[in-house]
Amino acid sequence: MTLSHDVLIVGGGGAGLRAAIAVAEDDARLSVAIVSKVYPMRSHTVSAEGGAAAVIRPDDSLDEHAYDTISGGDWLCAQDAVEVFVKEAPGELLRLEHWGCPWSREPDGRVAVRPFGGMKKMRTWYAADRTGFHLLHTLFQTALQYERIARYDEWYVMKLLVDDGRVVGVVAVELMSGRIEAITAKAVILCTGGCGQIYPFTTNAAIKTGDGLGLAYRAGAPLKDMEFVQYHPTGLPFTGILVTEAARAEGGWLINKDGYRYLQDYDLGTPSPKPVLRSMELGPRDRLSQAFVKEIEKGRTLDTPYGPVVHLDLRHLGETVIDARLPFVRELCRSYENIDPVHELIPVRPVVHYMMGGVHTDIHGATPLEGLFAAGEAACVSINGANRLGSNSLPELLVFGARAGRAAASFASGAQGGTAVRPAVQAQVEDERRRLERDLFHRDGKEPISAIREEMRATMEEGAGIYRSGDSLAKAADRLSVLQERFRSARLEDRSRTFNTELLAALELSFMLDVAEIIVHCALLREESRGAHQRVDFPARDDHRFLANSLVHRDADGSQRVEYPPVTITRWPPGERVYGR
Repeated sequence: MTLSHDVLIVGGGGAGLRAAIAVAEDDARLSVAIVSKVYPMRSHTVSAEGGAAAVIRPDDSLDEHAYDTISGGDWLCAQDAVEVFVKEAPGELLRLEHWGCPWSREPDGRVAVRPFGGMKKMRTWYAADRTGFHLLHTLFQTALQYERIARYDEWYVMKLLVDDGRVVGVVAVELMSGRIEAITAKAVILCTGGCGQIYPFTTNAAIKTGDGLGLAYRAGAPLKDMEFVQYHPTGLPFTGILVTEAARAEGGWLINKDGYRYLQDYDLGTPSPKPVLRSMELGPRDRLSQAFVKEIEKGRTLDTPYGPVVHLDLRHLGETVIDARLPFVRELCRSYENIDPVHELIPVRPVVHYMMGGVHTDIHGATPLEGLFAAGEAACVSINGANRLGSNSLPELLVFGARAGRAAASFASGAQGGTAVRPAVQAQVEDERRRLERDLFHRDGKEPISAIREEMRATMEEGAGIYRSGDSLAKAADRLSVLQERFRSARLEDRSRTFNTELLAALELSFMLDVAEIIVHCALLREESRGAHQRVDFPARDDHRFLANSLVHRDADGSQRVEYPPVTITRWPPGERVYGR
């Protein structure tokens, strides 16, 4: 059996749902489908807490939002894409308002905004500290209005089908039954999110395993800026669960074991020698995470079974403010740390949060591979550069999810021929079926995939963490190469077809290992420090050599080839990176 649609979207989170709605609105004749390995309301967008940035106040401007984004990205942002983003973000958030998103309000009825890290003006819209939850609910409920949006819930995409240089669909396995099917399409949009699960401590859900990145790379689409991995400075040490930046936006303090607000000792990119006390906790995420490492070196952190921590102090905010503006933070602390932030300090540590890199796209979400589009964290349209500013990711998935949807709809409307499976494509489907049977269901290796996965995560944290060096990256590359070999002979004990979670974990690990190798390889080649990529052996930013995006291709022999096209600069020449003016 072959399933067929005009536009197929892989991933049912915020970007995927927004893309599907855009396709349905653009051309009601098109058949559009979403295939997702989880029910859409379990997508990771639901976990976003703090808010979504867009200019709405009269004392703010699009140029200021653009400059904050470009400066915060350490001048690696594509400035044409940033200008499009800041211009269209307010309209997208207002559209969510009309669709029913319950934005928090000021007493006079205006949409409330809060400050956020690296932004000089208050422009972050929020719905208490459950912004992603409400955003995803709103998009899902809106998508249900369109009968032509079909869904394949709990299907896992294993391969992109490519025919004569054009993506024509996917091969997917239905998790409930284990059956493998081709789903053909005139256009495919990847909206699969990031890959934080390749690290041991991450705010990312277990489903964020880099599937879309691996699918695109293996099909021949380049990945961009993969060396830039953002750590969020306030994750819970046991689980990695995020304590939103909104906690600091509302006035929370970061203190070391001596109760000292240590950020005043560090250069956070502020225009004055020392950060202003009231704003230093809202420095850019990369700088705050780097300051934490320096506190470890000075012996000013506390040791725990899950590594060193500092404390986030919200006690001075009081119960009324916490319950009104940070109720989810209080709930998380009670549930996972058995503490109440109204009365107690919150232990926190930096945890992997976001991938600035992703599938290379233009401002319309199109990749260089014909028929393939991408949006959200899986894509890299280059608005985030070397370091994403907090609260830019939610409007990004809206703006570029909508753009990718419209572009894919236009492409599908003009595509020649139908979606019938040609013999060359059918051969790919059969090869994938045989691969799954041979390489996975009948494996009798010596070690479980869980052991390889844990070693991969430790390798990435040690070799490609907040600070890297040529030596640590080279060792990581060697270890990952060995892990790839071990994975090929790892064993699977579960041979069942129904909801075989071990099989799913093996498929995910295959992509994670590929993505991990790409991150390390790109980090090794970028001999400078910029944003979230900090090389202790190359501590300075080098605009002469590296004011360029890294673009990694997969050659025919499976090797990685990296190019460095120049960054697109329109109006803001590279300068000192500052915030807080």
